[in-house]
Amino acid sequence: MRKRFEQQISLGQILIEDVQIRLKSRDAIDELMAALQKIFLTPTYNEQIFEILESKLNTGKKQTGRPGMDLWHIFVLAQLRLCMNASYDRLCHMANNDRIVRKIMGVEKESGYGYKEFDYQNIYDNLTWLDDQAVRQLNEVIVGFGHEVFKKKRRLHCA
Repeated sequence: MRKRFEQQISLGQILIEDVQIRLKSRDAIDELMAALQKIFLTPTYNEQIFEILESKLNTGKKQTGRPGMDLWHIFVLAQLRLCMNASYDRLCHMANNDRIVRKIMGVEKESGYGYKEFDYQNIYDNLTWLDDQAVRQLNEVIVGFGHEVFKKKRRLHCA
């Protein structure tokens, strides 16, 4: 059974809410990571995301067996793939070597102890479970989130 996100904090674990993202950067990865961090911390949106992922990835599966990637890991990597139009090879490289991506995924630690590595085949197998319908549903939630968070301020018109 896939978990939404591993809640057990281990020694040296960097919490997603504590991740410092360069807000002045115009790079797409930094902007995406900031949005994903905000989605993770906003209960209404992260609940909608997890419900979509659970309905697609957990339905009809036995409650036993070896654990797969967490739903949050799958979601972050799927969004990164869409945003960057990245190949699975590039995605595997980023999941294992890009510190900001690993921090938002919740797998980066301050020390090198307990390093979690993602294999190419594991990433490929998990991300290909998401079909076009699931991706569209996820995108609708993300667009709704973007409209809610990044509303333009209303201007007061003076006569």
